[in-house]
Amino acid sequence: MMSSLTNEKDGATFTCESEDTILRAALRSGYGMAYECNAGGCGACAFDPVSGEFESLWPDAPGLSPRDLRKGRMLACQTRAKGDGVIRCSSAADYVPPIRPARRRLTLVGTRQVTHDMREFRFKGEGAANFLPGQYMLLDLPGVKGSRAYSFSNIANDAGEWHVIIRRVKDGSATRVLFDELREGDVIDADGPYGTAYLQTESPRDIVCVAGGSGFAPVLSVLRGADAAGMLGQGQGQGQGQGARKAHFLFGARHVRDICGAEELAALSGFAAAGQFMPVVSEPDEGEAWDGPTGFVHTYLPGLPRPLAEYEFYFAGPPPMSQAIQELLMIEHKVPFGQIHFDRFF
Repeated sequence: MMSSLTNEKDGATFTCESEDTILRAALRSGYGMAYECNAGGCGACAFDPVSGEFESLWPDAPGLSPRDLRKGRMLACQTRAKGDGVIRCSSAADYVPPIRPARRRLTLVGTRQVTHDMREFRFKGEGAANFLPGQYMLLDLPGVKGSRAYSFSNIANDAGEWHVIIRRVKDGSATRVLFDELREGDVIDADGPYGTAYLQTESPRDIVCVAGGSGFAPVLSVLRGADAAGMLGQGQGQGQGQGARKAHFLFGARHVRDICGAEELAALSGFAAAGQFMPVVSEPDEGEAWDGPTGFVHTYLPGLPRPLAEYEFYFAGPPPMSQAIQELLMIEHKVPFGQIHFDRFF
């Protein structure tokens, strides 16, 4: 069953298939509805139903505040339309998907242990894997209610391989399936690509990436994309064109055993020539051999060689880390919002 929805704010209309959420349908139609996590946590896709019938897939989703609930607001990523209707939602050209998301079937073809609790899962599907560095996809796992969002760690390729790095979550139903039950050759449903925090190939500024935990995946994809595009070199950015950007990667780990990245970055010729990798450990265990930086990773950003407003930033990690970075950049150092790229995950 196909239905039609109209945004009262701008008069735009898009179609919805019965199995799609409103957000997925909008993006699949090429309409730029505002969103971030696509999983019910951030609230960026909240909308007001004006007319029509709607089905909430997760009435208690944390992305809705008590005030939102009192006003009858709903999350587009957790709502299906039961027929034609009118809504009131935020939209912008920045949210128009550069690559329209599509459903696909993916086969697990291999895994690689990254740290003691993070693993790279390599899936393969039919046709080319087309996405932008820094984006993510939604996986539907057997026996797990609802889709899970995971960021790509690789870059687009004709071989049809979609790689994600995932951290095991204690008592997490999705990671239990991924780490303990899924086997090579198993097939799952996936949907994507999604996300707006992708590599800005036209920016002349040097690149700064900050990650914590499995936030390593999207920033690794960004750096791999920059390397493949020939963006990295010995210059100092700011208008010197392709091959004239330096890259700084700050990785926040709780313990020394959580550090990763050195091996993957060493494989990138551009990063090896023009990059700097700084792991920061917030809680070194007693007896751990660590003489590097300690504390919160974002506190080391002001130590970069140039004013922070001269960089392009990409970051991913736990919500408190992302919030601290955003406040430091925008409030303390007046970095323009257009130079800050992140998707909130919860």
